[in-house]
Amino acid sequence: METKDMMMTSMLKMDKGENEGQRDKGREEVGGAEEGTQQENGRLMLADGLAARGPKSLTSGSGQQVSNGFTTSTPQGPREGPGSAACSGGTASMSAGGTGSSVPLGSLRTLVVQQTSLERPRESWSKKMDFLLSVIGYAVDLGNVWRFPYICYQNGGGAFLLPYLLMAVFGGVPLFYMELALGQFHRSGCISIWKHICPIFKGIGFAICIIALYISFYYNTIMAWALYYLLSSFRTTLPWTTCTNSWNTASCNRYMSTDHNVSWSNFSTSPAEEFYTRHVLQVHLSPGLHQLGSVSWQLALCLLFIFTTVYFSIWKGVKTSGKVVWVTATFPYLVLLVLLVRGATLPGAWRGILFYLKPDWGKLLSTTVWIDAAAQIFFSLGPGFGVLLAFASYNPFHNNCYKDALVTSSVNCLTSFLSGFVIFTVLGYMAEMRHESVDAVAKDAGPSLLFIIYAEAIANMPAATFFAIIFFLMIIMLGLDSTFAGLEGVITAMLDEFPHVLVKRREWFVLGLVCVCYLGALSTLTYGGAFVVKLFEEYATGPAVITVVLLEVVAVSWFYGTNRFCNDVQVMLGFYPGCFWRVCWVAICPCFLLFIIISFLAFPPEVRLFDYHYPPWTTVLGYCIGVSSFICVPAYMVYHLLNAKGTFKQRLLKSITPEPSGDVHRAFIVTNAV
Repeated sequence: METKDMMMTSMLKMDKGENEGQRDKGREEVGGAEEGTQQENGRLMLADGLAARGPKSLTSGSGQQVSNGFTTSTPQGPREGPGSAACSGGTASMSAGGTGSSVPLGSLRTLVVQQTSLERPRESWSKKMDFLLSVIGYAVDLGNVWRFPYICYQNGGGAFLLPYLLMAVFGGVPLFYMELALGQFHRSGCISIWKHICPIFKGIGFAICIIALYISFYYNTIMAWALYYLLSSFRTTLPWTTCTNSWNTASCNRYMSTDHNVSWSNFSTSPAEEFYTRHVLQVHLSPGLHQLGSVSWQLALCLLFIFTTVYFSIWKGVKTSGKVVWVTATFPYLVLLVLLVRGATLPGAWRGILFYLKPDWGKLLSTTVWIDAAAQIFFSLGPGFGVLLAFASYNPFHNNCYKDALVTSSVNCLTSFLSGFVIFTVLGYMAEMRHESVDAVAKDAGPSLLFIIYAEAIANMPAATFFAIIFFLMIIMLGLDSTFAGLEGVITAMLDEFPHVLVKRREWFVLGLVCVCYLGALSTLTYGGAFVVKLFEEYATGPAVITVVLLEVVAVSWFYGTNRFCNDVQVMLGFYPGCFWRVCWVAICPCFLLFIIISFLAFPPEVRLFDYHYPPWTTVLGYCIGVSSFICVPAYMVYHLLNAKGTFKQRLLKSITPEPSGDVHRAFIVTNAV
């Protein structure tokens, strides 16, 4: 009994002051030991010979299992029954159920230590493809369809691909890879992850959440426009093909090669342009940002439907959104292929392709080309919005995020290139029909390229109704993927930061978030709402998110340390990142981002929409909106230093020292205990 008591005391840390009467009760002793062994971060279980209490009891016999599902490595001896113990160095007698038994003390006992977190298990993707499609759907958005083709032909055609690929290899993909690795290793959203990297930079997470809200205020409005077009497409004659509607003006001309009696002048407007500006947006009813006008109830209903779809796609987490993206992420590729085949068979398509790809090598000497290439690849891949951190945090710990980064970023870049063919085959067709140059047809950029030029081209194709329906359905699905991702980044960040309050109330929190986004978007639904969308797009998100990502790279590479980060990657993936990645993270990526920021400040964009030139006060307003998110970073630094204890040096040192990640993933240690 003395030998047995010593073993139990050393292994299970029982109270040394236990009286002898309690020690004689073997079953109570084992049960009490089992309850007393639970630690804050783990649980100890004796595998051989201990009768477990409760529903997860130990099974008897050879190859018995312990409560965590592991099979013991030493079989139970013939004389060991439930409640008996085997010790080395002699014999011991143990009372089990009132019956004493003597067993030889020469066996080893298997001690299984299960290190578990007391927190709620983290949600995970149902399938690997759910994650890949979600990331691809997030990265491939509306900008791939309208922004890349326009920037490509504007900056030298095929020659633009050289700076674009260089910026992707040395800037975009390393940032993309870094965020996936950070999220997967620390399994946290964009706010709480900073306590494991560099606590003083936690304000970056709050800034990212505010930027994501600003994006949701205007980005979903573009989908509301597309939904309005989609609903208007269910008729034999598309409404943007005629000049006899109530919203048309005397300047409306439907000019195609078949209309020999119509002449096109510089003052002429197409029916597609008037449908977009005077019927959908109704911008003619607003003189500018100083007087936006009332809310369009048609667009308000369309946006309500969009946000309702978003809510029921993400309210349960990645388990539901991971299934929705099987449709929303794959359908656009099917439509792009259909439109590419149809566009390639149109007369004049070759003119558009030639205009798209014909290189102008002289433009590579212009700084603007390199600025546009850097900005395009950055906003296309989308690091810094908290989405990649959130999505990767639901991956298995040893998932190969390196391969995921290469695959998804490659798919994104190829999609942009493919979209250029889809757009410019149709622009070539339009130029052929109007007897104009492709340059004259492709004068519109941004949403106008889709809602005016492409819509008009579709209307003049055979089976126009069919192509209009699938095209605008594709636009909606491209936008939905990005909205799912952007809001999931905010939701994951807030749930990880305030788990005790929000985890069990996820559905209500998502509902509140969607309502805030809808209310914030009401200003973009007014008659002057298109002016608000342009202002948000140019100022509210671009400079702020680039600055935030610059700080993120500096915090990870210089404060957390590239070597430490690479060691984390090696623990996850089994290999150490190469010299190329380390150099990119330490030097090239910060220079890449700093280059974009300085270029933006040195050459601020001239913001105009249609015939409206934004007055100087709107530029100040735009910068104020951008700073309102970024201000979270220095504000939190001050707050963190003021609330820390000790001298200023001690506070500063503590503020840049990462906290241990704790139980990142569950581990089991199986040992033979003597």
